Amino acid sequence: MPPAPPPAPEAPQGVLFPPDLHDVRHLQLKGALLLLWMLVSFVAMYFARELGSIVVAGWPLGYWIAAQGGVLVFIAIVVAYGWAMNRLERIDAQTQTPQGPESGARRHG
Repeated sequence: MPPAPPPAPEAPQGVLFPPDLHDVRHLQLKGALLLLWMLVSFVAMYFARELGSIVVAGWPLGYWIAAQGGVLVFIAIVVAYGWAMNRLERIDAQTQTPQGPESGARRHG
């Protein structure tokens, strides 16, 4: 018995942005946030002993960065990335003139 043919494609739920819109602005944003993540995660940990001379609320700064600071900065990076990408997508969608479903405008919902 031959395999069943694949189901017919249905109407698309939404149209994604074409790849050319993933431009320099997006790459710069990712690069800056990855650099910040690297600085907080690796560089601050490397200098934890030197940061120990700075005391915040009775604890060395190296402790704060290791215990809470890294996690809080990572959460802030995720929030900043989501906010910035939504903003850039809105700007890109406004600059395009919709001609129909194939226009490249992203629909949410």
